[in-house]
Amino acid sequence: MKNSKKLIFTSLVITFMTLTNANAQENVSKFGVKGGVNFSNLYTDDVDDNNMLTGFNVGFFAKLPIANNIALQPEISYTGKGAELVYNNAFVSGTAQFKLDYIEVPLLLVVNVTKNFNIHAGPYAAYMVSAKTTNKSDSGSYNFEDNIDTDDFNKFDAGLAGGVGIDLEPVSFGVRYNYGLTKIGKEDSSTSFSSPDAKNSVLSFYAAFAF
Repeated sequence: MKNSKKLIFTSLVITFMTLTNANAQENVSKFGVKGGVNFSNLYTDDVDDNNMLTGFNVGFFAKLPIANNIALQPEISYTGKGAELVYNNAFVSGTAQFKLDYIEVPLLLVVNVTKNFNIHAGPYAAYMVSAKTTNKSDSGSYNFEDNIDTDDFNKFDAGLAGGVGIDLEPVSFGVRYNYGLTKIGKEDSSTSFSSPDAKNSVLSFYAAFAF
């Protein structure tokens, strides 16, 4: 009988220690690198999938647990935004690309719905580091790209980000959408090609590796 009690007590202690250790492991802060592909656009009133520009994103992240299955995830990344414009009229046709590169810092609340599936959302702020316009017209004479540079755009961008992720530690994959809330064009811009009312819209697919 005494041996049975000892066995039960030992089993309970081992179980408690195992659960405590597992919970501690789940709540350990993680750091890592991430990168992926962007499909970006500029919108004024409604977001659509026209004029999409393909770019990339690469950066670092930290995952800081604040409760069971809930964590804060700050990130910093270099990300490409912008749009591609295809024009065709009676005088000229061609394709123009507005490439806007930012250093972006989102702060996300991550909720693990299951062990391997999470949803995340939060605000982001970004600073433009470069703006480049390329244009290819059939006549070669319709050139406006030299008239547009970083000074025609607002340097700061901010908005909301949200997405879902699959955690297969130490690797994870996800999809995220960034909805810009600030206008990228300056109101006093002298060029009509950088619409002062346009805002960023970016769909991203990414992979991450945690250390």
